[in-house]
Amino acid sequence: MESDLRAIQRALRKPVEAQVARGALTLPQTAVMHEVIAHNGISLKDLSKQLSLAHSTVSGIVDRLEKRGLIERRPDQMDGRISSLFPTAVVSKFVREELPALSRGPLQAALQHAAPAECEQIERALRRLRELLE
Repeated sequence: MESDLRAIQRALRKPVEAQVARGALTLPQTAVMHEVIAHNGISLKDLSKQLSLAHSTVSGIVDRLEKRGLIERRPDQMDGRISSLFPTAVVSKFVREELPALSRGPLQAALQHAAPAECEQIERALRRLRELLE
């Protein structure tokens, strides 16, 4: 069962990972982007803590992402001496509009090959699994 769950996770992540690979982001850049998107306004200091990386390392990564138009720095509303990091409009739009479809795509494609009764069984089983996990 565990290997089945891992295989399902891989299949569901595959289109997202392919899209990220097209963006030619390194693993550290991907980690930074993940945190910036998740927090939608995070200081460089807090980002460094979150990633457990040196401030100078994160600063260099942010500089490169900013040059590529993926991250923008804005003055902090509470303390103008500090900048907060935000995803750019292009990144926010991708996360809001394209990412959900990429994530759902493999599941929707697979379920098209299932009979209606199988779809109902799968739906019930997933709902029950979620209940058990919660």
